[in-house]
This record gives sequence, structure tokens and C-alpha cells, in this order.
Amino acid sequence: MARVDVLMPQMGESIAEGTLSKWLKKVGDEVKRDEPLFEISTDKVDAEIPAPTAGVLAEIKVQEGQTVPVQTLVAVIETDKGAASSGAPSAAAQRAPAATGAPVAAAPSAPAAVAPAPRAAAPVAVAPKGDGAETAEDRLRKKSTPLVRKIAAEHRVDILTIPGSGFAGRVTKQDILGYIERAPTAAPPPAPGTQFPGAEPWPGDRVEPWSKIRKITADHMIMSRRTSAHVASFFEVDFTRVAQLRAKATEKPTFLAYIVKACAVNLRKHPVVNAAVAGDSTIYRAEINIGIAVALDWGLIVPVIKHADELSLMGLARVIADLGERARTKKLLPDDIQRGTFTITNPGGFGPFAGIPIINQPQVAILGVGAIEKRPKVVTLPDGSDTIAVRTMGMLTMSYDHRIVDGADADRFLADVKKMLQEFPEGAV
Repeated sequence: MARVDVLMPQMGESIAEGTLSKWLKKVGDEVKRDEPLFEISTDKVDAEIPAPTAGVLAEIKVQEGQTVPVQTLVAVIETDKGAASSGAPSAAAQRAPAATGAPVAAAPSAPAAVAPAPRAAAPVAVAPKGDGAETAEDRLRKKSTPLVRKIAAEHRVDILTIPGSGFAGRVTKQDILGYIERAPTAAPPPAPGTQFPGAEPWPGDRVEPWSKIRKITADHMIMSRRTSAHVASFFEVDFTRVAQLRAKATEKPTFLAYIVKACAVNLRKHPVVNAAVAGDSTIYRAEINIGIAVALDWGLIVPVIKHADELSLMGLARVIADLGERARTKKLLPDDIQRGTFTITNPGGFGPFAGIPIINQPQVAILGVGAIEKRPKVVTLPDGSDTIAVRTMGMLTMSYDHRIVDGADADRFLADVKKMLQEFPEGAV
């Protein structure tokens, strides 16, 4: 028998650790190569990690809920030497180290004794040097995850003053949140009446701790409300033309695909909506990368359609379906949720008439799509008279950052999106 180490993968260059959220196999279970073995959660993405080889799960080194540095030994698979050494690596194993940072199997000739898992560095506070020089340790510690750096910036905390328990002394999310709780003066004081200290459970209540993705979403939403000057505009859109096109089409794109197409075309005409804020400067993004919010049983995630303005209507429909399916099955890669420039959320699928979404930082605008349904509408006939007709109607709501997007800018963009949807040209498909 050969013993194959399974390691915590690195899901992106800036990711230093991961949380093992769920084991999909138990000790003694047989596993197949590339079969999902466990789930992990990072600041970037939730994902299923495949087994690097076929065999039997012999040991579990990291328990559910534990956060460990990348390359930590999380499990051991026992396999026949012949099975471990024969044949080329599978397609998933070949692409995993480069694309997903999936676990890499140890050589079949490795000794039977399993080396202990790497120990996380003990918490050590590293203070900046008096002469202004930055040590190698300082540089390593500054490579904390993007979420940790956002929390530090929001609370005006210097990462170098916090004891780090992560890999190479890096500051983890738990480290910085614990530091803020112990030193409340480090956080900016809230405005009177704007924060509630928290509820106490009553007898009979059920208390369910937040998942990692729920904590990340909560932090991101609060940070966004504090960062951007939120304003919203509402536009009612007549989708009857789109409904007619869908009825005639062999492949029937969703209403969302038409909306994404209209936004992609018009974001190029209104660059301030496809922008970001950097201090007292505006970054006008050259790429149009549209994020689509996907509601999952365990939280919310926003995969991104890259270069959406270069795709046809059917191309957009296929990418939307693919990203949604991979989000629900935890097959997204870190790159799938990065570099968004504008976001669309579609709560209308659950029935609401309209909603006011929170901006997905560091973007400056997000479009909310209400329920699209048949409603009575006053229609002006060619002779100038009015009548009430049944039309397919829906509400679009856009929240935008009033620091750089004026109401006129937002309304001109929405007016052009509305016009395209109501007069959707055949050639735009």
C-alpha cells in the first residue's frame, strides 16, 4: 500500500489559508480519483476539492470548521502502489495545480510514516522598524487576504501591529476581528442610533452560527454602505418586445440575458457607470465585465461574465447558465468571481416588484431586476388615443455611488437600457 498526502490547496495567488467547511467522505470510505473529497471556503470562493488519487480515506488530519494555511496536510489516502504509480495523471489532476491549486499527490515511493502537518506560526507581533525599513516578515504579513486588508482599512488598523496566527505570521480574519473586539477604540465610532449591540437568544430559540460566506457577505455589505454614497433610480420597462422575440426563438434566452446584453452595449456609452473610485480619482474601466448575483442555499456569490460586450445574446445566455450551474455545484474558480466592473442582481425571480441593492465594491453601480410579468398598461395608439392593454412589464432599479455618478448620468444610462429593451433590434442577438 502507498500513502498519498492530500493538502490544503491555494485557491488564488493572494490566498494564504482556507477553511475546511465539510468532509464529503469519512475515514474508511473508498474514493475515486477526481471524486469530490471535501469542501473548502476562502475569502474568494467556496469549492469542492477532488481526490488526487483512488484509494481509501485512511486519515483525516483537519476537522470541519478548521482554518489552516495552504499546503497543510488535511488527509491521507491509502492506495495500491500499482494504482498510484501507473497511468498518466487525470485531466483534473493535470490542470488542478495551475488552475485551482488542488491537492498534489505525494510520490508513490514516499515512506510509510506520514510527516506531521505543518504548524501555523505562533502569534508574534511585528512592529515596524524605527528606521522605516521593511523586513521580509513585514512584507509577508502584509500579504493577508483582501478581506483582512479591507477590514483593516475600514477600522483604520495597521496590520503590522496585530499578532498573526496564520501562515508565516500572517494576520487572519479571526485575528483582526479579535483585535478590534479587544480594542474597540481602534474602530471609528458609529453614528448615534445606527448600530444595535445584538440580540440575546430566548428560551426555545435556535442559534445558528454564520457560515464563512455569510460572514464575508455581511462584512462586505456593511463596508459598502459606509464607503459609497448610495442613491437609487427606478425605471419601469415594457418587456413585450423581448417576450415576442423569445416566443419566436428556437433557443429561448432568459429575460436576464437580454438585460445583460442591453447593459453591456450601453456601459460603453456611459463609462462613468462602469468605473471605480480610487481615493479622489475615478478609474474608468477598459473592460466590461458584468457580475451576476447567484443566490445559493448557503449564501450569495457573484460570478463574472468577462468581456460581456463582445458576446452575442446567445453567448451571454450560455455563459450565464454555465456560471450559475458551477456556482450551485461549487465548481467556480477564483478567477470566475474577480474583475467585475458592474453587477446585476435578479431578485425578481422570487417575485418582488422591485428592490434597492447594495453596491458591490469597488464598483460604483448595481442593477436590480424586479419581477417581469403581465400587467395592465396605458398604451397610446397611432391615432393618438389611449387604451389599456396587457403588456409584459418589469422594474429596473439601479443603486449608484453619488460620489462620481450623478443622477443625470444614471438616468441617461437607464433610459438607454430601457429604450434598447423596448425596441430590441433583431441584429442584436
